[in-house]
Amino acid sequence: MDSLEKQLICPICLETFTKPVVILPCQHNLCRKCANDIFQSSNPYLPTRGGTAASGGRFRCPSCRHEVVLDRHGVYGLQRNLLVENIIDMYKQEYISRPSPEQKVDQPICEVHEDEKINIYCVTCSVPTCSMCKVFGAHKDCEVAPLNSIYQTQKTELSDRIAMMVGNNDRIQGIISQLEETCRSIEENGRRQKSKVCEKFDHLYAILEDRKREMNVKVNAEQEEKLNYIRRLTRKYGDHLESMTKIMETGIQTLEEPEMAVFLQNTKPLLQKIAEASNTSHLERVERGYENMDHYSVSFKREDRALRNIDFAREDDEEEEDEDEVAVDADGRAWQTASGEVDSLNEALPPLLPPQPLSTRRPTTSS
Repeated sequence: MDSLEKQLICPICLETFTKPVVILPCQHNLCRKCANDIFQSSNPYLPTRGGTAASGGRFRCPSCRHEVVLDRHGVYGLQRNLLVENIIDMYKQEYISRPSPEQKVDQPICEVHEDEKINIYCVTCSVPTCSMCKVFGAHKDCEVAPLNSIYQTQKTELSDRIAMMVGNNDRIQGIISQLEETCRSIEENGRRQKSKVCEKFDHLYAILEDRKREMNVKVNAEQEEKLNYIRRLTRKYGDHLESMTKIMETGIQTLEEPEMAVFLQNTKPLLQKIAEASNTSHLERVERGYENMDHYSVSFKREDRALRNIDFAREDDEEEEDEDEVAVDADGRAWQTASGEVDSLNEALPPLLPPQPLSTRRPTTSS
């Protein structure tokens, strides 16, 4: 019977179950009042009606810590354990019907009066004592009360405090769960934001690569045109040099002619050819600085400062920007995207201008 009695004790009030209810799904039992006390302490901000929670909530079973979710009926929505109630009724009837054995309770002895047992409670000093201490001893001027009444009062207070601690533990456990969820949210948000930052920088790298490729195309085009022109001019000078060399060889051979008549016949046309060959006015000359490509020099001082000042957007900046508006500057370049973000690179880099036509920089014809 002792083992059965232990099974019928409420873990909160430490008394035999009163109107036990079933805490689903863990199947542990609590007094309805104890369950309601734990529920209210775990949900202090829920509206109540007549001392009972009027809306749903949750709390944890004090035996196994399983979370119990209640509907709008609160604790009164839980199913009563009629089997446990019947067992308690049968136990009480059996306990009352059988003769109670004399129980020997070892009461503590007063330290001052060794023959007196402690049988009263000093309310003034908050300590148990004996009758002799009240009559003759240190507690003769104090207020005393029977041990039984103080025992029941403090036992009820202790049960209430335990129930309150259970509720506090549930709240702390809930806070811990919220903090753990917050940690997971922070980690996930951090990963997402880092991914967005990487995407923005990858987009910036792509813009830089495109601009570099376009600028190199411009430089290569002028370089190729200048090289082709210089190579063509080199061939012209080479051909002229070759013709002059042939005329010079013919003149040397003419000088070796011993016959004066033949010499005079060949000299006149030869002198005319030498005069024509000596005239280089039809050959173009390259003007000074034609090989220079400094007009394609690039300075990124402004862009360097802009890139070093890249930072996260501030709330006041986002408020000033219209999400759907695209602003255009004096050069006709869009510097704000449809999503309201500033395209820093387009703002920093000037538009590519076509190079000056080479016809204005061609070599002048020497006279």
